[in-house]
Amino acid sequence: MILFPAIDLKDGQCVRLKLGDMNQATVFNDNPGAQAKAFEDQGFEWLHVVDLNGAFAGESVNGAAVDSILQSTSNPVQLGGGIRTLDHIENWLSKGISRVILGTVAVRDPELVKQACARFPGKIAVGIDAKGGYVAVEGWAETSQLTAVDLAKQFEDAGVSAIIYTDIDRDGILKGLNIPSTLELAQSVSIPVIASGGLASIDDVKRLLEPDCGILEGAISGRALYDGRLDPQEAMDLIRSARKEAS
Repeated sequence: MILFPAIDLKDGQCVRLKLGDMNQATVFNDNPGAQAKAFEDQGFEWLHVVDLNGAFAGESVNGAAVDSILQSTSNPVQLGGGIRTLDHIENWLSKGISRVILGTVAVRDPELVKQACARFPGKIAVGIDAKGGYVAVEGWAETSQLTAVDLAKQFEDAGVSAIIYTDIDRDGILKGLNIPSTLELAQSVSIPVIASGGLASIDDVKRLLEPDCGILEGAISGRALYDGRLDPQEAMDLIRSARKEAS
């Protein structure tokens, strides 16, 4: 199980939104590079980054902040938000991004996702953000008529490296992960699934380490890390202990 600390970028700063609302953003750090380094120093092994402005604009907006993150950490970084073309993908991978997350374009143009998987093997993840079970797009501003499971199944044999499943109704409000919906999705496809939205405390980490969650690749934590509800050392110790037992 991988615990991915999250850096959400708005206007060059590290923020957390409440329920995906850009008008309800709390700034936690105005230096994204320093935040990335802090997460690495705390023992995390990956980093999850989202360009929130980019998700709305349909193109990368916080490029300078992402560059500073890449220069500040040796951890692999997965990036989403406003990445809509093969050129966008190639540009970020050439800069050192380890995995690109495609969200809106996965709904609008599934064929582009398949082309990207063929061209950049192992480097493409799909972000599925759901509200009430239905996929939201354009920075969560619009809800489609497509269910999360239906969208995931479209990419079953495409070579997608992971699906990042976010329950928007829980994001940023510390109510706990939606384990039942996440497991339902993970059981419907063979693609590894990462849980996102609502991770609130060490209890969520313990839940993720229970046997039925063994099919998940991991989970993303944002606000709980920033406001101290989740202690990084305690979380990573639990995860490493579980890995040792499994081996």
